[in-house]
Amino acid sequence: MARRNETDLIELERAYWEAIRDEDVDRAMSLTDDQCIVAGARGVALIDRKAFVGMMSSANFKLHEFELSPNLQVRFLTDDVAIVAYDVREKATVEGKPVSMEAADTSVWVRRKDRWVCALHTESIRGDPWGRK
Repeated sequence: MARRNETDLIELERAYWEAIRDEDVDRAMSLTDDQCIVAGARGVALIDRKAFVGMMSSANFKLHEFELSPNLQVRFLTDDVAIVAYDVREKATVEGKPVSMEAADTSVWVRRKDRWVCALHTESIRGDPWGRK
């Protein structure tokens, strides 16, 4: 039976954020499934490896800082599938302008042979759930 370890999943999630911040395409790709579903404010997309590299190379977004909440939740659905959920604070530059935001994020990690990869990531910007300002 495969070993279940919440700490490993939390560290993988943190490593993913660090790869994005550091613009480390190779590291981010090593943590991403061959196809990854991404859902957020712009909608839902199934992203293949070529599209992911394009997104990582985009000049429209630069993550400067991130802080994952200390109360990360990890749930193993099987020995090879786990969900990681948490709140995050981000500081970035988007289209040349500084942006700070808080969001609730979720990732689904799948073990492929001897390594974990992210197969789904969602981000919900914190605020009024009905979109009122």
